[in-house]
Amino acid sequence: MPVHLYWGDDGLALEQAVEALQRQVVDPAWQSFNLSRVDGSDSMAARAALTDVRMAPFGAGGRLLQVLNSPFCSQCPAALVEALERSLDQIPDNCHLLLTSSNKPDARLKSTRLLKQRAHVESFQRPAVWDSGGQRQMVHRVVQAAGLRIDDPGEQALADAVGSDSGRLVQELEKLSLYCGDQPIDAQAVALLVSTSSQTSLQVGDALAAGEIPRALQLLDELLAANEPPLRILAGLTSQIRGWLWVVLLDQSGERDAKAIAAAAGIGNPRRVYVLRKQTRGRSPQLFLALLRQLLDLERALKLGRPPRDAFRDALLPLAGHLP
Repeated sequence: MPVHLYWGDDGLALEQAVEALQRQVVDPAWQSFNLSRVDGSDSMAARAALTDVRMAPFGAGGRLLQVLNSPFCSQCPAALVEALERSLDQIPDNCHLLLTSSNKPDARLKSTRLLKQRAHVESFQRPAVWDSGGQRQMVHRVVQAAGLRIDDPGEQALADAVGSDSGRLVQELEKLSLYCGDQPIDAQAVALLVSTSSQTSLQVGDALAAGEIPRALQLLDELLAANEPPLRILAGLTSQIRGWLWVVLLDQSGERDAKAIAAAAGIGNPRRVYVLRKQTRGRSPQLFLALLRQLLDLERALKLGRPPRDAFRDALLPLAGHLP
């Protein structure tokens, strides 16, 4: 298929896919003739690309024309849609049109529907900070693409360490591959070489919900030592716990529609509701109300200038052994 649509906010993974397609299509000896890139934010350049991609390649190999910041799936004028529709059937098999964008295609547009039918579409999205399963899938995908081997505990440990940071993941894998050599990467190697300073307020919230106050304070100390702003930590915790409270209350009221729960709770992605349900299973609203009351006292202390480390301890230590 000579038309490709790559989109997503994971710039590193997207660029790796572009390079892989380039190696597949373009002969290195003829790259200066057969590889070109244009900025699609210029509508005239985007329209000219639809003509240029139909030119036969020089020498060996095929032609690859990449349209960066592709307008075809976002704000696409009617004239550009018509030009795209006319061009798709006229692109030779050895010429490839690659459309790339960091934005999700707008499914309402005619051009998007047309490309979904006629193009090879791939998405490269970073997993959300709350999506531990997606983070592990990202590790698995990148490890496979690098031709490395990793066991299950090592894969989980690496996902926990790097989170959604695909750039850091690649860097850490370079170190781990040198250290492990021909052996599979394991959890011991990850613990030895990969910094665990990637704690987030989400992990603090998980510890609080589980009643693990000492663990939560340890994570907070690591975040503060890494110069994470205390009010930003507080905002993340408040948002996380408020989301849990909404899900528990709506579940108890009999609401089962994930989209309705997401709309009521102000959650942008309804898929997150399934994760929140799993996290809150067996927990009462009183637990989250107690946590929110303490976070309110914490906000007051921080804004009055109390040292962050002391403020967090004063707010959270009274919860030890007394959570519902």
